[in-house]
Amino acid sequence: MLERLPPPLVGIMASLLLGLNCLFWVPLLLLLAVLKLLLPQRAVRLRLDPLLVRVAEAWIACNSGWMALTQKTDWDVEGIEGLQRRGWYLVNCNHQTWADILVLQHLLTGRIPLLKFFLKQQLVWVPVMGLAWWALDFPFMRRHSEEVLRAHPELRARDQEVTRIACEKFALIPTSVMNFCEGTRFTAAKHRQQGSPYRHLLKPKAGGIALALNVMGDRFHAILDVTIVYPDGAPDFWQFLCGRMRRVRVRVQTLPVPRDLAAGDYAADAAVRDAFQQWLQHVWREKDAQIARLLAG
Repeated sequence: MLERLPPPLVGIMASLLLGLNCLFWVPLLLLLAVLKLLLPQRAVRLRLDPLLVRVAEAWIACNSGWMALTQKTDWDVEGIEGLQRRGWYLVNCNHQTWADILVLQHLLTGRIPLLKFFLKQQLVWVPVMGLAWWALDFPFMRRHSEEVLRAHPELRARDQEVTRIACEKFALIPTSVMNFCEGTRFTAAKHRQQGSPYRHLLKPKAGGIALALNVMGDRFHAILDVTIVYPDGAPDFWQFLCGRMRRVRVRVQTLPVPRDLAAGDYAADAAVRDAFQQWLQHVWREKDAQIARLLAG
């Protein structure tokens, strides 16, 4: 097992395996994506989208393989039993480190449909990965503060249109739409700057998850609320590659879709926005308390 080697050497080996894995699978993703772009007919998408998903899942399986070689991680996981491979899920999770994405993919791939992430617009320019995310129809969103949205309400409609187009593609085959409601990774500095009322979380942003529910609320049959805790501290990505992610605690709670909120117009109706934010704040209070219990335990 490579985790017996010195951590910097493990990090170099893991980086090489991660890079080679990307370079092997991304060209195949791009080939299928270009075919889909050239032949946009629905019948073609119905054939190519499952192939793209299989390639992505093979890529993730290989990531799990090199993680097993380089990491000696104690996984404490609850709530992933009984999930449906052929369903539609809206997945919500707290966010602390880039390792969160690999943790989620490792645990949920094969149990639910492929996770499709809402990404910041800037990430489309990440070398290699930006092309892969584009090939897999990941929606790229522009992040706006509430102050900006109040001054320019037309931006809500623009974001809604981006979400609607993405979710129409997701509706063709079973999909898990993934959103980090905090919008960024948790740090103590960001926590202080926000004046967050939560002990272990940043303030949640309701826009992405609300717009996804507005567009696909009748398609989702459940919301998966995922909580990730690193009892030894959240590793940065280099620490993760060096095999220093020793313990991970994950809890997955299946929540009903709030159909009344999903039927409302989040972009245009202030009352719906207020109700949705209250619902999300309740979820966040429960998550914050759960994180405290997991850290104490």
